[in-house]
Amino acid sequence: MSSLSSPAAPSVTESVYRISPLIRYSLWLFYFALVIPLPILANVNHVGAVTQGSLYVGLGLGVVALAAALSEQVHLSATGMEIRYPQWVPAWFRQGWGLTWTEITVIKPRRTGQGGLVYYLVTDDGSAQLLPMRVAGFGQMTRTIEDQTGLKMATVKPLAQVWMYGILLGFSLLLALTDAWILWNGISHLGG
Repeated sequence: MSSLSSPAAPSVTESVYRISPLIRYSLWLFYFALVIPLPILANVNHVGAVTQGSLYVGLGLGVVALAAALSEQVHLSATGMEIRYPQWVPAWFRQGWGLTWTEITVIKPRRTGQGGLVYYLVTDDGSAQLLPMRVAGFGQMTRTIEDQTGLKMATVKPLAQVWMYGILLGFSLLLALTDAWILWNGISHLGG
């Protein structure tokens, strides 16, 4: 990880950008809507291949992995930018990085397999870091990067638009309500 101690042009106060709340809530609701019925369904269907204990361990590991993935923070300062994760997130799972403003020389777009665009911040030595694109305040973050590096970022847009995660949130809520209804009816039929 690069040190962020070299001086930069215009001064910027320390800013921290986190994953957008809409994205976090959508993904958490989707995860729980998918997994909450599993222990009940495994018990009702007498699934012997998976023990209740191993199922709960797997679900717990999923919670930890999702929490780690959604804990990304983008730190902008007068000297550069860093991607950080809390200390409890192991480096083998999610690794942060840092670049000084003077190291960033080019921003390059790349097509994703689904047809979207992602952007890489490229340095003189050819190394590239993926621009975080799911943060709250993305426009403000890209304006700061533009001010500090001189790169034109007006055409840089987030990978997923707000309406995409709005749809995911809506369908996740629908799935959660359907789960609740099915489980309520299933449990009441078992008892009676």
